Amino acid sequence: MQKQPLISIDVSTGPYSLFCEKMMQLGNDLQGGYVCVANVHMLVEAYKDKNFADVVNRSTITTPDGLPLTWALKWLYGIKQDRVAGMDLLPDLLSLASQQNIPVLFYGGTEDVLLKTGEFLKEHYPGIPSVEFLSPPFRALTPEETDEMIHRINSSGAKLVFVALGCPKQEKWMASVHERVNALLVGIGGALPVMVGMQSRAPRWMQKCGLEWLYRLLQEPGRLWKRYFVTNTIFLYLLVKEKLRKKR
Repeated sequence: MQKQPLISIDVSTGPYSLFCEKMMQLGNDLQGGYVCVANVHMLVEAYKDKNFADVVNRSTITTPDGLPLTWALKWLYGIKQDRVAGMDLLPDLLSLASQQNIPVLFYGGTEDVLLKTGEFLKEHYPGIPSVEFLSPPFRALTPEETDEMIHRINSSGAKLVFVALGCPKQEKWMASVHERVNALLVGIGGALPVMVGMQSRAPRWMQKCGLEWLYRLLQEPGRLWKRYFVTNTIFLYLLVKEKLRKKR
């Protein structure tokens, strides 16, 4: 897929359906690779950390998760781009996996979330022939533990591996292991508890207005206020700076 440089990251472009089609193809080919689902937070983190920018830009696909990224592509380059949000992508890929009888694996997440996910998949995606779950410890793995995790992923037969470690941990992990994994790795962040109903998603009108971040902020103000207010301000500054640079 084509990628368009956007401030600090290279964002894949094309219609939403093409993203789903390409990911299923990559999973079926068993050639590895990884998908970053990019939002403003990821873009700003990449701007501040060149090593992390390299991690994102080496991805097989980087989707424009947040509406602000699609607006930026339009404003800077005239590219009319569909939003490819992780919270939409996850259920759509699972639906395709169910239709095509493709095994999947979830890496990361708490035991409660994974238990709920197992029940949810049995009810909503019965065509998936095999679902595996791996919940690594909340610390850096030893080389031996990493080897064991990779062995268990490859032994599972999964073609799609949904990675729920949170940004930037999941992106760094995917970049470090993808060449040894016989499946497509897809970073889904916090999409899993929303999909299974443990957390609510913003109303449709807020999604369309690009206010999904505000809904999440109201849910978890103590944890998210700095990320959204500081990060969004930096993003607007970088966006205007890039626009002025292009004009010059």
